[in-house]
Amino acid sequence: MEVKAIKEQFPILNQEVNGHPLVYLDSSATSQKPASVIEAVNTYYREDNSNVHRGVHTLGTRATDKYEGAREKVRKFINAERTAEVIFTRGTTTAINTIATSYGRNKLKAGDEIVITPMEHHSNIIPWQQAAKATGATLKYIPLQSDGTVTLDDVRETVTKNTKIVAITHVSNVLGTINPIKEIAKIAHQHGAVIVVDGAQGAPHIQVDVAELDCDFYAFSGHKMCGPTGIGVLYGKRELLENMEPVEFGGEMIDFVNLYDSTWKELPWKFEGGTPIIAGAIGLGAAIDFILEVGQDNILEHEQKLADYAMEQLRTIDGITIYGPEKRAGLVTFNLDDVHPHDTATVLDSEGIAVRAGHHCAQPLMKWLDVTATARASFYLYNTNEDIDRLVAGLLKTKEYFGNVFK
Repeated sequence: MEVKAIKEQFPILNQEVNGHPLVYLDSSATSQKPASVIEAVNTYYREDNSNVHRGVHTLGTRATDKYEGAREKVRKFINAERTAEVIFTRGTTTAINTIATSYGRNKLKAGDEIVITPMEHHSNIIPWQQAAKATGATLKYIPLQSDGTVTLDDVRETVTKNTKIVAITHVSNVLGTINPIKEIAKIAHQHGAVIVVDGAQGAPHIQVDVAELDCDFYAFSGHKMCGPTGIGVLYGKRELLENMEPVEFGGEMIDFVNLYDSTWKELPWKFEGGTPIIAGAIGLGAAIDFILEVGQDNILEHEQKLADYAMEQLRTIDGITIYGPEKRAGLVTFNLDDVHPHDTATVLDSEGIAVRAGHHCAQPLMKWLDVTATARASFYLYNTNEDIDRLVAGLLKTKEYFGNVFK
């Protein structure tokens, strides 16, 4: 994997920020886009711009072919059995809300259980809180080990015959924890529950095979995997999706409309009301092409090497706390003693280094860590050891600056 050649395909990375070459370490929030993805979106708007499915003219046909072609690329990318199981959404948040509303609220009742973990992103907590309140179901949490992982024994103790839904992240956006989805799915199914996987941090970095994982639902976003913003995917097993009602109603998702009643299109279109995210889907298809060309195994190996190197180098800094397990995905979350993470991120930005600071939409996890916020450096296929060296140098400068301020 030639990282330098890969990095050259990302136009945005060839710039200076505050007088320094940009080091972008915030890909868990959103990844940068290669020229091929930008060009795919531009070409659609320049040459093919038209609505899909509705017209028989040439532009409409070309747009429809590209849009549905992107769906087929997604199907292959996650090894879904049918394109009918691939629904385009605005992103992971919309996908999980769709599941919680259409499946959860219609299936749950008082006495039922929804099982999640404290490491979840708010997008995989709040929809289940609302579903529990609406139905009388109980929300339960699998406890975390001291390093931010879950054990299968704890999963077995938490999931019961009353559990109807297990919702869990594939990869923690704070800790980098990679959860054993296949094994957790097996436990859920043994109790008659379905498993919902938040794949926002999984699909960009790990080869996802929904058939092998045997997950019932899998949700992810395009903008975290080299694709455009505003496009995501909800995968669901066909037999489940067939028995779910749409959550948005209007054009495109209908079969017949009468004065007092209507019927819905077949999958996947019954969940795609209104004009769909055409350019976004086409861009996501181009992003999948790019990722497959690089190789998903190569990406994961590269990121884990970066994470290992980052932890090794960061631990040379006195007064730093690193959160999460040793074996992790490509991110490192940390705090410097006596320095607020927002201040850390501000100093790093003055050096041209972009990191994330805050609660990362994971306030329950922050409470479990006994902090209000953290700083996070997240890596992707275009990052290098030199980027991490720049990060370490920036953190040493941060310590020096605030050490002098508080003398």
